[in-house]
Amino acid sequence: MADPSSYRPKPGQIPESPGVYKFRDEHGRVIYVGKAKSLRPRLSSYFQDLANLHPRTRTMVTTAAAVEWTVVSTEVEALQLEYSWIKEFDPRFNVKYRDDKSYPSLAVTLNEEFPRVQVMRGAKKKGVRYFGPYGHAWAIRETVDLMLRVFPVRTCSAGVFKRSAQIGRPCLLGYIGKCSAPCVGRVTAEEHRELAEEFCDFMAGRTGTYLRRLEQQMHEAAEDMEYEKAARLRDDIGALKRAMEKNAVVLADATDADLIAVAEDELEAAVQIFHVRGGRVRGQRGWVTDKVEAVDTAGLVEHALQQLYGEERGDAVPKEVLVPAVPDPAEPVTQWLTERRGSLVDLRIPQRGDKKDLMQTVQCNAQQALALHKTKRASDLTTRSRALEEIAEALGLDSAPLRVECFDISHLQGDDVVASMVVFEDGLPRKSEYRRFQIKSFAGQDDVRSMHEVVSRRFRRYLLEKQKTGEWEEQATGATEATGVSGITAPPGQTLDGPSDGPSDGPSDGPSDGPSEGPSGPIDEEGRPKRFAYPPQLVVVDGGKPQVAAAQRALDELGVDDVAVCGLAKRLEEVWLPDEEDPVVLPRSSEGLYLLQRVRDEAHRFAITYQRSKRAKSMKAGPLDTVPGLGDSRKQALLKHFGSVKRLRAATVEQICEVPGVGRKTAETVAAALAGSAPAAPAVNTATGEIIEDEAAGAASSSNGGTRP
Repeated sequence: MADPSSYRPKPGQIPESPGVYKFRDEHGRVIYVGKAKSLRPRLSSYFQDLANLHPRTRTMVTTAAAVEWTVVSTEVEALQLEYSWIKEFDPRFNVKYRDDKSYPSLAVTLNEEFPRVQVMRGAKKKGVRYFGPYGHAWAIRETVDLMLRVFPVRTCSAGVFKRSAQIGRPCLLGYIGKCSAPCVGRVTAEEHRELAEEFCDFMAGRTGTYLRRLEQQMHEAAEDMEYEKAARLRDDIGALKRAMEKNAVVLADATDADLIAVAEDELEAAVQIFHVRGGRVRGQRGWVTDKVEAVDTAGLVEHALQQLYGEERGDAVPKEVLVPAVPDPAEPVTQWLTERRGSLVDLRIPQRGDKKDLMQTVQCNAQQALALHKTKRASDLTTRSRALEEIAEALGLDSAPLRVECFDISHLQGDDVVASMVVFEDGLPRKSEYRRFQIKSFAGQDDVRSMHEVVSRRFRRYLLEKQKTGEWEEQATGATEATGVSGITAPPGQTLDGPSDGPSDGPSDGPSDGPSEGPSGPIDEEGRPKRFAYPPQLVVVDGGKPQVAAAQRALDELGVDDVAVCGLAKRLEEVWLPDEEDPVVLPRSSEGLYLLQRVRDEAHRFAITYQRSKRAKSMKAGPLDTVPGLGDSRKQALLKHFGSVKRLRAATVEQICEVPGVGRKTAETVAAALAGSAPAAPAVNTATGEIIEDEAAGAASSSNGGTRP
């Protein structure tokens, strides 16, 4: 626990200008971001007697080890910078709203040649028009099904659309009149886009004009005795009215507004938002947050506004935003919303009438959301706390292991040997800190040796981080000569920051699970999460006594003596400890055992996913894949220009330079790489036994984007 007086700025150092400030912990990680219209009184308030501070503020200032600030011109700039830093650094002591569920939206992909109507979740994409979000996906599909009768816009996927265009026949929706079938040319791209824009106008609330136009067309058709056309228009009007009935009018003056309500207690808060467009509720969403900082209702509203409109522009920000409490001062927030919309935004508390009644409904939803969240989380928190306590008791730890790291080795009969590291904090996975490794120091299958290498590399990087921050002092002198930490070097065959030690490539459950925005270097001076900067309290290895001994030996060689090690063997789910002859057997009903199994299984899943992706990439590799610095775009350009790898191999450097985007240095590298690789055997038609000419094979390879010689 740090003493705030140790990093308190000297008198006169803090300016009185508007600005944004950051508190950092001993590792340099940003733990809190705040703004102030005058920095001096705001920052000075943190360095008073600890007994006078709010408990959460007291925890923050004693966790911090430094404070810094940035001066800005106006309070609006401070608001914008605060939002950017909270989004960038993810400080642990700032209020961060998280969706209590993944809300679906109705999306129209206006960025495509033939716009598509579909249900979308997740982050918004540029060029896509969104409506909602809605509580249920089935509600969106019911509305779309009714409206396709009047606005037959494409709803099929890209694959179905392409297939229908190839065979010249539309899908079922085209035959039953719920798609205008642009795939087979029944309408042009311009006509289809006009349909999509009319669909968007109707969904945006501009319904009266369109309905009156349809009614007029129906009457004209009846007068001309075109009764079938009149009947079809009558049914279209009925379908649109049924779609409108699903969203009852809540504000009679056709208002465009967002209503925000907050329900809170001492520890948590729930926020509910109703999106009203054209007087009708067009969407609803909600967030729940831990109150990790001392913040009142107005502060929660301000954070909610940042979360809601931080990435929005134009009409996505409504004319009115109705809230239970207005931030103080309100002018910077109002000006910020006005800039994002491009016209005046009214931020206020509803006082009477329909808007106040609707706000009470939103408030009721927020209270129910908070109650439901607390009911769900109470059992979850209790279970995780009990699991960590059971692990600490079984392994003889001084305290519960709040951060657990697990390592696993994966390979296919000794080939493509890789390892994974997964991180659990407070019993929950922290995917942004997952890491993956390639085994570099030897070839072949040796799980024990692989485990020793991976643990050594992970904690060598940790000691390197400590040395950079000045924390690794003379106490580790005896270990530095053996480990290479002092000289920032590594044993033969290993590297400190090779390409395989970095963060994985995406948050999805695919080839990798790490952060898409992870840092690209081992040290981040700006306070973003570093790769290996934070030590665990417990290291779990997937394996038995040999793997545990290897991991412990790696820590001993590095002089790390404050991290516990255990292993979980799959056969009998036994927990092995270093230097112990017999395993620790946890009861099958133990929450601690269940948590260790979850950690082990997640490490295994992450490792085998990475190993499979490497194996798949190596199976698809061709001669051009071995050329350093040659990306997919230039590979395709080379194959398209020459038609086959054989012709490319026979080309001169000057001829290769003729390809757009390929310079002389790259051309020389390509020519040298292909000259050193032996051509593959000719392709054979298995049906006839004849040798396929290279031109045909090359054309096929080029069309498929392959690099096979």
